[in-house]
Amino acid sequence: MDGLWLQDIESLEAISQDEDTRKLFLRMAHLSQNGRLKPFLRELEEDDDLDGETKVMVAEIACDHSLLLAVEDYVHRTRALH
Repeated sequence: MDGLWLQDIESLEAISQDEDTRKLFLRMAHLSQNGRLKPFLRELEEDDDLDGETKVMVAEIACDHSLLLAVEDYVHRTRALH
């Protein structure tokens, strides 16, 4: 169990440390909380600069409300520490 917990913390830390990734996750969390995820997903699908695999991965993440909440909470709680 400790290994899973540590892996989760490492993943959250990696997301919070990369500015572009952090901004994307926080944007998706905000959109999800406000019920505005559908336009984002439509825009994602129409983006010709992204490959299909990336689109699927981002869409899956965008639909994982608990993950987005966890990232948002982690970023806000650790912002003062960084």
